[in-house]
Amino acid sequence: MNWWQRAAWWVLAWAVAAGCGAAWLAHERLRALREVFDTDARIAHRLLSQRMVQHDAILDTLALLQPRQPAQDSWKPLQRLYPQVLDAASRDAATGKAWPAHWPPGMAEAERRSQASGHAELALAALAPGRLFLVQAGVPASHALALDLRATIPADEWPLPPATSPVRAWLALGSQVFVIQEGAAPQPGWPRWSRWSWQAGKTLASPSQPLVLHLRQTLDASVLPWGAMLGWALGSALLLAALRTLLRQRVARRRAEQLLQLGQVARLNTLGELAAGMAHELNQPLTAVLSSSQAARRLLAEEPPELDAARQAMTQAAEQAKRAASVVGRLRRLVERPGLAPQEQALDTAQAVAEALHLLEPELRRRQVQVQVQAAADLPAAQADPVAVQQILHNLLINALQAMDDQPPAQRHLLVALAHGGAGLRIAVQDSGPGVAPEMRQRLFTPFATGRAQGLGLGLTLSQSLAESMGASLALEPSPAPGSGACFALRLPLAQPAP
Repeated sequence: MNWWQRAAWWVLAWAVAAGCGAAWLAHERLRALREVFDTDARIAHRLLSQRMVQHDAILDTLALLQPRQPAQDSWKPLQRLYPQVLDAASRDAATGKAWPAHWPPGMAEAERRSQASGHAELALAALAPGRLFLVQAGVPASHALALDLRATIPADEWPLPPATSPVRAWLALGSQVFVIQEGAAPQPGWPRWSRWSWQAGKTLASPSQPLVLHLRQTLDASVLPWGAMLGWALGSALLLAALRTLLRQRVARRRAEQLLQLGQVARLNTLGELAAGMAHELNQPLTAVLSSSQAARRLLAEEPPELDAARQAMTQAAEQAKRAASVVGRLRRLVERPGLAPQEQALDTAQAVAEALHLLEPELRRRQVQVQVQAAADLPAAQADPVAVQQILHNLLINALQAMDDQPPAQRHLLVALAHGGAGLRIAVQDSGPGVAPEMRQRLFTPFATGRAQGLGLGLTLSQSLAESMGASLALEPSPAPGSGACFALRLPLAQPAP
């Protein structure tokens, strides 16, 4: 399975999780809003029903308390108590006097219906201007009320604030409609779903005023919990990303363990190569130990014995023995685990070069090589393994000395240059030999590739491995002038400042 196919499966899983979570959140929000809508509808119906029933109670009270011919201003207290009452009238049934002329013509018919039913009847419903006319037949007088529907709405108890509520409310009687509130306009920028709405309709609990209360709420996208849905999508993405990272780390850990096992097998398979390299590396210090020991024995055998020179020779032999032990320990760590091999620390490169030249001082005198060291002032310390750096410098210097064997003694020049270049230190070793043949440049660092008859071809390979193990690099650089020999540069990282 390709990486993009695996990524597509993870994206699909995220899309399913995000979609299901968002759908559940939207469903819960809509369910909560629907419960609020139903509750408000019940409250609005109860309040309006109470007001309509109150109108019937007012007419019953008038029939009991009012005289046959009330005074002109006798309705003022009633209007103060009930602001929806616009006017009131009465008619003495015994005299046969008609209802006032400014009242609607259906008053007499409503009075007859009231006599038959025993309760108030609706004489006229003019819902467009918001007017209702009720008649209550009685003895000795019948009474009537002119009502204002707008004042009938209990503003202090109304559950749907007209300025902010999106619910449209109206009263209907047949084809007539009285709009209580239009409902707040939808928020700009959100699509309005005209076909998705909630509706409720119920007749008011008054036999004299059979008005039907209608409520409708049209939904738009703003009612959905976009913040919660976006948070859920982001949270599910982070959760799946963390799960994918854990799975990838688990696979990577298993792969690393397998590679480690393969690396152990590979190191065991290259044990013969390491043994040859160890022989190559140990040959030089052991030879120096033998030479120093023989020189000390000759100095002690003389009459009188030269004790100071013998002590110096034995000291050099001890240093070479320690160097051999360090080489053996480092190669053993390489066989065990590569990560444990480098013993890096802050290293004075100038001191390291001086020690390497000091070890080869007898060879330099014997071969009559003129050595020049160029070191820049105030060189910072390098971060490297001292034993590895000594081994690399020793291999480079030995190769340089052997490359100048065919040159006349007067033309044997060895240059060691130390400089601070970029983000590291550069140690260059240049000889005055014939240089590296063109056919050898491509496989210069290949194991067992050598241009000398008695060479093993492991010195540069092991030196490059040592350099890479501590974050350094070893390369053949172009010579400054044609015919000026070979120039190998070791680049070491700078030492990290102490925390």
